[in-house]
Amino acid sequence: MAPISQPDLWAPWESATILQVRTSTMKQMRGLSITTGIYKLPRTTRVFCSSTGLESDEHDLTFHGGVDKAVHQYFPGHYKDWKEEHPEAEEAFEVGGFGENLVANGGMNERNVCIGDIIRVGGQDGVLLQISLPRQPCFKLNHRFGLKGFATQTWKKSRTGWYYRVLEEGWMEVGDKVTLVERKYPHWTIERVQEYLHRDKDNLQKLMELEKIEEFGDECKNAFKTRVAKLKAEEEGKANGGKKKEPEVWQEFEVVEKKAETSRIASFILERPGEGEELDPGFFARLKLPNGLIRPYSIVGGTTTRFQLGIALEEDSRGGSRYLHEVIQQEDKILVGKLTESVPFPSFASNHILLAGGIGITAFLAHMDIYSQINFNYTLHYAVRSTEDIPFRSLVEKMRSNIVIYNKSKGERMDVLQILKDRTWNSFVYGCGPQRMIEDIIRSSKECGMSPEEIHLEAFQIATSGDPFTVEVKKTGQVLAVDGEKTLLETIREAGLEVDSSCETGNCGTCRVEVCQGRVDHRGSGLGGENKANAMLSCVSRGIGHIVIDF
Repeated sequence: MAPISQPDLWAPWESATILQVRTSTMKQMRGLSITTGIYKLPRTTRVFCSSTGLESDEHDLTFHGGVDKAVHQYFPGHYKDWKEEHPEAEEAFEVGGFGENLVANGGMNERNVCIGDIIRVGGQDGVLLQISLPRQPCFKLNHRFGLKGFATQTWKKSRTGWYYRVLEEGWMEVGDKVTLVERKYPHWTIERVQEYLHRDKDNLQKLMELEKIEEFGDECKNAFKTRVAKLKAEEEGKANGGKKKEPEVWQEFEVVEKKAETSRIASFILERPGEGEELDPGFFARLKLPNGLIRPYSIVGGTTTRFQLGIALEEDSRGGSRYLHEVIQQEDKILVGKLTESVPFPSFASNHILLAGGIGITAFLAHMDIYSQINFNYTLHYAVRSTEDIPFRSLVEKMRSNIVIYNKSKGERMDVLQILKDRTWNSFVYGCGPQRMIEDIIRSSKECGMSPEEIHLEAFQIATSGDPFTVEVKKTGQVLAVDGEKTLLETIREAGLEVDSSCETGNCGTCRVEVCQGRVDHRGSGLGGENKANAMLSCVSRGIGHIVIDF
């Protein structure tokens, strides 16, 4: 293919010619176990284009393909800019690198094509296409070019390409003319759409305009609709005197099923009347037990009105797990407070490494189920006392090919350091287990040079007791005594004050308070190193001697 000249990207395109038509079957992504359709090759003969795309072109339907994403076009002139900006990946930035179907001359790019544009490719038996979406790049572009965070650069610089839906099926080939048939929204170029889709996301007036464009594919329609509703609700709140802190609402759920998963792990299904919304992976529920204790537990799966928990009877239980195992029975009632998302969904990562110990698997089961469905590359490394101690066996068996089990009864041990040393490029690491496992992950990740942004940790057991200390609350002047067996958060509440909280195990960071004076014994993983000089987690961390706090 001849070199592509660099036109004025904002100049209107008047005519174009197809230089390449590219397709691919699904192939294994280099360095991963998942498959992808990104490695497309030029076709040398005419290709039929149906409503779902080009003949013999295969897609990972999680992110690509379907009627709204039938055909992808990319401006070939962008590759020159990418090469100059990323010389370390120069060889990868060749035409076709983005997995595009169509390559054309004539300067068609994100700044001069508009949402809803109808174009014809070829003659009488050609194809009638309509621009339906800007491309929303996924993690595979990071991996394709070997550049962490590259996918976000594509929309920041409006070099994503765009998708077509097919209005009339037909044939296309190299040399076909591309003509603009109709332009309904001349002010809404793909570049301008991306401004409000990604960069200026709080401009209600513009978002309301975009919400009314029927030609968008569902991906953008739903995004704009959700964002408009959110901004309108925020404006209404400001008009009514601003956002006020709402007390936690406790709703009564019934235990509709209690079942032994293992000799020390039980599953509980909690339900209340009403239609519920499906929960994303990574949520946990706060339970207020009849004995007065408040405990957070990871949700295995379910909705906002019916969900499943897995709870281990801890040997050193402070009363929560023991009460649930030994007292709570089917048909009993339990109060449920916040359902809070804790475990992230890092879609930018090429590979996902999940490290779990015992009941810690409950934090990741929903993620693994979704990752299996959407073709993510992941492995769970799972340490158990014995195979008899594995809960939720039907779910585990379904994903067994992605799980490595370490059986302590057979002398097997999870070598966290080696796992992290052997990790695939651009991996994200999750950890959930006892504190010694969390400490091992932190220590090993530092040895491997990993940044905190590449890791998420959930500790389900953490020591909160220690030496007594005193704390002065700056805004009230109160001085409180925190005894050795109580947390700062509990002491603050007993004094009639309120601090936001959620997980209460040092993971989420919601209970953070500012430290104005004094030294702190920091515990938990919810506070970054840069914040430890002037903040602490009130649910787990302890003052040393006397401290002054504000919240």
